[in-house]
Amino acid sequence: MTQIITVTNQKGGVGKTTTASALVCGLHQRGARVLGVDLDPQGNLGFTLGLDIGSGATVYDVLRGSCPIEKAIASTEYGDVLPSDIMLSAAEVEFTMPRREFILDQQLAAVRSQYDFIIIDTPPALNVLTVNAYVASDGLIVPMEAEVLSLVGITQLQETIETVRDSFNPHLKVLGILLNKFNPRLTLSREILDLAEEVASQLGTQVFESKIRRGVGVAMAPAHGQSVLTFQAKSKPAQDLQAMVAQVAGPRFALPEQK
Repeated sequence: MTQIITVTNQKGGVGKTTTASALVCGLHQRGARVLGVDLDPQGNLGFTLGLDIGSGATVYDVLRGSCPIEKAIASTEYGDVLPSDIMLSAAEVEFTMPRREFILDQQLAAVRSQYDFIIIDTPPALNVLTVNAYVASDGLIVPMEAEVLSLVGITQLQETIETVRDSFNPHLKVLGILLNKFNPRLTLSREILDLAEEVASQLGTQVFESKIRRGVGVAMAPAHGQSVLTFQAKSKPAQDLQAMVAQVAGPRFALPEQK
């Protein structure tokens, strides 16, 4: 059965695309059939996974009904990707039809059975694109930096999740909060962890056991069209992200050397 997971936080710069690309790459490494869906008009997920952005149809064309989803999906060595570009920024004003919250869910229905996991990367906003992702998803992963400002806005995120549950998708779950740029030696990081655990309790979820440590490879990997999992596979962030991916994948999709 296909599991659809959205990586979400309305605050920018908290590691959403890093997390989404690690999930796509890491699950693919484990033998899972994976589709990454880029709902961010910046198009960073496709770029990170090695796509030549702007050379073909995108999720925007799919959502507006001008291209079948099968023709817009591109294959990469890390899995399949439904790419995005800046045209998607028009979605909020252009997609005004009835039941517009279900557009993505309806389009994914055509390919859902072909994948074990569909990973959705979202924009740093709580808009119609984010709501479409929530409606289509089974679970959410909320990345945040280990700093105070990353906690701001979680209440608004919680309200959006509850609205989607009440109106569109009662089965939506929060799989966990993922702490990025974490340094266990810093008092601030430990204090943020305590606060994040309180927030997780309010969301009815957990803080992922794996905390993602800092590393230059995280910033360098996208320039090479790679996830940090392949760019610097032995780095601390890559090891931490692999542990997170393993938790999402479950025993069915263990790495080959772990089977």
